[in-house]
Amino acid sequence: MPEAMGFFTDTTICIGCKACEVACKNWNQLPATNGGVTEMSGDSYDNTRKLDGTHWRHVKFIEQFEGPYNGRWLMMSDVCKHCVQAGCLEVCPTGAIIRTEFDTVVIQSDVCNGCRACIAACPFGVIDMNPAAGTAQKCTLCYDRMEVGLEPACAKACPTDSIQFGPITELRTRAQKRVDQLKAQGEKRARLYGDDPNGPLGGLNSFYLLVDEPEVYGLPKDPKLPSRNLNRSGTFAAASGAVVGLLALVGLRKRRMDEMN
Repeated sequence: MPEAMGFFTDTTICIGCKACEVACKNWNQLPATNGGVTEMSGDSYDNTRKLDGTHWRHVKFIEQFEGPYNGRWLMMSDVCKHCVQAGCLEVCPTGAIIRTEFDTVVIQSDVCNGCRACIAACPFGVIDMNPAAGTAQKCTLCYDRMEVGLEPACAKACPTDSIQFGPITELRTRAQKRVDQLKAQGEKRARLYGDDPNGPLGGLNSFYLLVDEPEVYGLPKDPKLPSRNLNRSGTFAAASGAVVGLLALVGLRKRRMDEMN
């Protein structure tokens, strides 16, 4: 069986060129816009705003400035995390979302019924509807390319190797060495996000090297599966049902007393 494959994204060497976005759209034949929106966003150089059904790669520009001469830009090419424990796969009612032999998560458009359950279940806001297809869509980690021994289009196009593709075990080792290197150079905030198989969601098959808190990059600090709330929700639903039933009985008794009078 093939090894688990994925991405390690070193945000410290991303130059914001968007080559990954272009390569992703070109290979997957995605429309340039989502729903016909063509105007500039006005958000710095970030014109695609977020991941959605037609943007499977999104380069974030995070500006951190204190005065005119003191600051930095943090850049990050974001994508589906291909979670080891995937909420989207857990809630899909049709079996449209599958785990491949590479341990990646893929939505089969021909099976998707457009119910949107996966959109709500994703803790990273990755999935959205593709208006043209009428189904939920996201990054497939170029499954069709991997099947024939090719690396994903985004990693192939990245000019700085910010996006690195390969076996997850190798990527984790490489990523830790890079963190150690940055800390030795004085970047004490260097950290990995999503690399720990014992961490949230069983680890991410697309993980990141960050130099600030995850929230700065728009990443949840402690992502959770939707099932984590089922017990609590079930208890709440049972309690709510009991209250509704009690109110119904009270109302029925009152109506009968009124009829008797």
